[in-house]
Amino acid sequence: MIGTIFNCITIIVGSFIGSLLKKGIKDRYQDILMQAMGFAAVALGINAIVQSMPQSDFPVLFIVSLALGGLVGEMIDIETQFNKVVGRFSKSDLAKGLSTAILLFCIGTLSILGPINSALYQDYTYLFTNAILDFVTSIVLASTFGIGIAFAAVVLFVWQGSFYLLAIYLNDFMSAHLLTEISIIGGILILASGLSILGIKSFKSLNMLPALLVPPLFFIFKHFF
Repeated sequence: MIGTIFNCITIIVGSFIGSLLKKGIKDRYQDILMQAMGFAAVALGINAIVQSMPQSDFPVLFIVSLALGGLVGEMIDIETQFNKVVGRFSKSDLAKGLSTAILLFCIGTLSILGPINSALYQDYTYLFTNAILDFVTSIVLASTFGIGIAFAAVVLFVWQGSFYLLAIYLNDFMSAHLLTEISIIGGILILASGLSILGIKSFKSLNMLPALLVPPLFFIFKHFF
């Protein structure tokens, strides 16, 4: 877990630095930074989709996952619950920024493969690389949305920690096919988050998060049956 802990620390430090910069940035510069993050999220989302979709052996799985996951997320109403919690600490657009930060930090090849390689081979290359990228991203996000972006480090720890434990105890299920399906869904969620930041359309990206659980359940079911 050394790599994951280091990754979380870089996000916290980056958020602190970004929050200090925010105090000296005029509103019009904060607006352009928000637009920049929106375009970056859109680009990263499209890139993940384009790279992963041709490698999928189950072209319908991501559609089923989004549908089922969206229904479950809407029933729980994750987005509203999340906004209520964040609203207790901030009246700004922190909820939008934090949800984007969680998606950008967690949904990516490095953030998924990193803890797996760490658990199986004691290889921290992916996690250290991811930490550097997240450090820069957290500075930019915090300079726009504030120090609250640091809370994404807690979610990242749970996310990467889950993959770390799965790699140790459920190694048979951690196939390249599973990671491909997760990457496709993650790319779509990041794209939706970017479009929301740009104000093109507001999507309930967080309500779609349960979609990420459908591929693992599918592969476990496929393994046994």
